[in-house]
Amino acid sequence: MALFKRIFSKEKKEKLDKGLEKTKKSFFEKLSKAVAGKSKVDEDVLDELEEVLITSDVGVDTTLKIIDRIEARVAREKYLGTAELNRILREEIAALLAENEPENQKYTPENTKPYVIMVVGVNGVGKTTTIGKLAHKFRNEGKKVVIGAADTFRAGAINQLGIWAERTGAKLIKQKPGSDPASVAYDTLHHALHNDADIVLIDTAGRLHNKVNLMNELTKVKRVMQKLLPEAPHEILLVLDGTTGQNAYEQAKKFSEATDITALAVTKLDGTAKGGVVIGISDQLSVPVKYIGVGEGADDLQEFDKLEFVDSFFH
Repeated sequence: MALFKRIFSKEKKEKLDKGLEKTKKSFFEKLSKAVAGKSKVDEDVLDELEEVLITSDVGVDTTLKIIDRIEARVAREKYLGTAELNRILREEIAALLAENEPENQKYTPENTKPYVIMVVGVNGVGKTTTIGKLAHKFRNEGKKVVIGAADTFRAGAINQLGIWAERTGAKLIKQKPGSDPASVAYDTLHHALHNDADIVLIDTAGRLHNKVNLMNELTKVKRVMQKLLPEAPHEILLVLDGTTGQNAYEQAKKFSEATDITALAVTKLDGTAKGGVVIGISDQLSVPVKYIGVGEGADDLQEFDKLEFVDSFFH
């Protein structure tokens, strides 16, 4: 199919294939059991497929959407063999992911300077590492990067960002642990504006114990930055741990109720068979997945491409 033309470099694609290996293996083992001995896609096969998708962490609502689409195709194309099921699934999942792609974005790292990314997510999902890898990516593109250590409740996060800043050549703005996160965000943006920076990455606290507190804190961080740059932040990136499957979706829901999430990064996909969660979260929140983590290395945070993802998933 022309739809699945090669977009990624060979090396990047191999990393993606390898990163999704556990998910793919688990998914196809379940799928082949579901269609064993069946030649036609009928109600029984669709019931089995529904279970395969749900147990692959795609999520109930998204699974039902996919099944509805396949039922419509079965009705339209009359006779569909189980041999064609992979192709149809692949096409319908790609189409579903495409529906959550944003329209032409007003602000992008290419047309906006400084481009401000506020990074949110609970502790332990790989938020700080994701910020480091983003700094690495943007520095490799020749951009001047400033990182704000506004997760002031965790001294470890501030130290970790310091290591990444040193490694990538980004500038780190920090205060002592326990400082006001909004104050750190203000200082970071102030520095960026006065030093001709291209990208601003703001870390935020990842405590989800109280949605109201979280909402108030994120709102305050935004409000303070808007005193300097009215449209900031240009992007609010939610980092989720792929290994937690449907728990990641619950976290995503809470964060989207607390603030306007505009993009998702799903980490640690190489260590899990729950990669199907990428499809469900993107669909249910109507928020695009922008990055996926498929390994430990600095280059293993990949820009998400739905066609390449689906291709690796079904390859």
